[in-house]
Amino acid sequence: MPTRIRVLPRAGTAALITLATTAATVGVAAVPAAAEPNPPGCPRGHVCAYSGNGQSGSLVFKSVGDWRGSAAARSVFNNGKRHPGADHIQLTWTYNGRTWSRCLHYNPYPGQPDPGEYKIDFVDGVVIKSATWRGECPARSADATPGSGVKR
Repeated sequence: MPTRIRVLPRAGTAALITLATTAATVGVAAVPAAAEPNPPGCPRGHVCAYSGNGQSGSLVFKSVGDWRGSAAARSVFNNGKRHPGADHIQLTWTYNGRTWSRCLHYNPYPGQPDPGEYKIDFVDGVVIKSATWRGECPARSADATPGSGVKR
């Protein structure tokens, strides 16, 4: 069953959550994994951020290596290649004065089983601080990173 979370952009506003299990998150909407074509301007092997939700708008950054900086973005997509130990992204961002982090799997290849979350949509006000290539993401229930939100 797909997971969909919509978080309203104002601090102190209750979140509208529609999902199979109860969860909470801040500044993020989880998107279910499924093999899909490369998003605009983001070839396989890159992590990319966009100015609009759903990989729309302009490309804010794309990188084949670790990225550090400060970029306002509304969506991020890990289009990494299979490479054990370095095909997942540890994404870090700020929102409402706090720092958040989440591990993103890579966009699956056709016929590959669902690897987990590989893209995120954000509300206004999120600033991406880093995207660091890493090994396998921990299980959601074991991920103790602040702001990691959705538990599977």
